[in-house]
Amino acid sequence: MNTGCVSGIVVDIPGRGTFPADVKYSDGRITSIEPIDQSPKSFLLPGFIDAHVHVESSMLVPSEFARAAVVHGTVATVSDPHEIGNVLGVAGVEYMLENAASSPFKFYFGAPSCVPATTFETAGATISVAEVEKLLADPRIVYLSEMMNFPGVLHGDLECLAKIAAAHAVGKPVDGHAPGLRGEDAARYIAAGITTDHECFTKEEALDKLAAGCKISIREGSAARNFAALYSLLGEFPQQTMLCSDDKHPDELEQGHINLLVRRAVEHGINVFDALQAACLNPIDHYQLDVGQLKVGDPADFIEVDSLSKFNVLRTWIDGKLVAENGVTSIPRVEPTVVNQFVATTVEPSAMAVSPDGESLKVIEALDGQLITNCVQHPPKVENRQVVCDTERDVLKLVVVNRYQAAAPAIAFISNFGLKRGAMASSVAHDSHNVIAVGTNDDDLAAAINAVMEAGGGLSAVCDTENQHLVLPLPVAGLMATGTCTEVAAAYQKLDQAVKSWGSPLRAPYMTLSFMALLVIPSLKLSDLGLFDGSRFEFTTLLS
Repeated sequence: MNTGCVSGIVVDIPGRGTFPADVKYSDGRITSIEPIDQSPKSFLLPGFIDAHVHVESSMLVPSEFARAAVVHGTVATVSDPHEIGNVLGVAGVEYMLENAASSPFKFYFGAPSCVPATTFETAGATISVAEVEKLLADPRIVYLSEMMNFPGVLHGDLECLAKIAAAHAVGKPVDGHAPGLRGEDAARYIAAGITTDHECFTKEEALDKLAAGCKISIREGSAARNFAALYSLLGEFPQQTMLCSDDKHPDELEQGHINLLVRRAVEHGINVFDALQAACLNPIDHYQLDVGQLKVGDPADFIEVDSLSKFNVLRTWIDGKLVAENGVTSIPRVEPTVVNQFVATTVEPSAMAVSPDGESLKVIEALDGQLITNCVQHPPKVENRQVVCDTERDVLKLVVVNRYQAAAPAIAFISNFGLKRGAMASSVAHDSHNVIAVGTNDDDLAAAINAVMEAGGGLSAVCDTENQHLVLPLPVAGLMATGTCTEVAAAYQKLDQAVKSWGSPLRAPYMTLSFMALLVIPSLKLSDLGLFDGSRFEFTTLLS
């Protein structure tokens, strides 16, 4: 029988107080919390929960994500598997469930609601209404994942509404995804049965959605960073807010997780109990998770931290098992199996030629720290009767190539990536995960794309003039590696440092690149089928 006793200053979040106590547990559950006369130096509190995350974006399989997350006091995640769902369909969701089951970490997966995300791109699979209903009937599936097709909901799309109804029929919540939606439209979207949103990038937007009855997950990921704009909501709406990462690269996961957001909240003047309410308890209540709240009879899921200001995690327990201590996990490594759907093709530099059929070039303006983009107009730079990259004005070529079948590449132009030389490519391209690349010249672009193709998925960085050719293979669905967080983070950092040395000012260039094909977030994006106006929700021309 797994029994134990831990002494510390117990943090009673609902009671908004602390007291020294012995926390005793047996057979995975807390049996007593007994006040003591001693004055321990460390604090005991419920474990942290990431309220919305795509595990795939860490480039780690769930079992490896778990080993990294518990070190920072995370004991559970609300996980949307739609990345692998877009590649492999229901089989991809099953892969995540099966791999996650090899770990004591508490993964709570949703049924992907939008596979494919739109009809304007080529995905590897479709998840139908019937398949969503079957997934929702599985007790391992606790919610309907983010309903990204908010225009479909607003316009009464029958398939969108049927998936929402399927979740309601079995009493499971529906996550939202409606970037920039305000006022009456936001209220109508939420009235359709949406319960959360993690896409707010202004406080005004969040207030509109809160007023309509939606809970807000405050996101701070590797690319989308909305904490600074939204953190005050933690004190103003402590019962209606949660904390999430959404998408987090392995190098950042090594440094910290939800614990860092709680620290920042307290540093910004948020009451510690309000911050912990969002980080530890609200996801449990909203999604009805079987995660302990540091109460007698609960699962023994709790953590020990050094203080209620720094939140350095000393130890983590899940179901009474010590899973991390002093920065080291004790969860054993499981060698992951490899699944994929990838048709490798070769791209020639000549296939990326663009004819100068207009005087004004529509350019995607990437925004550091945001998933939204702007559309800006530039006169095209023309050489040898072709529109070419203009590094002086930071107008680079963006390419998306179908990974599921042979097809001609789609071409656009983008600013704010800042590269002065070389090219970078990735098979992580939300949500269909075709191969996406940005670069300064067609030769390096072709080489970077082909390196990803040859690896069956991955990240690459190529600069012929510097004789650099870096590749991080992602053999699991072209999204995840098979190594540890430390191994994958080290390989990723080499690529990240390379493209930054070539001029990119972006905080997370590869994460930002991965969202340049995400059509459901305005305003201008590129799919494998062409340039897409996300505000009008239709294809548009590159030149006019």
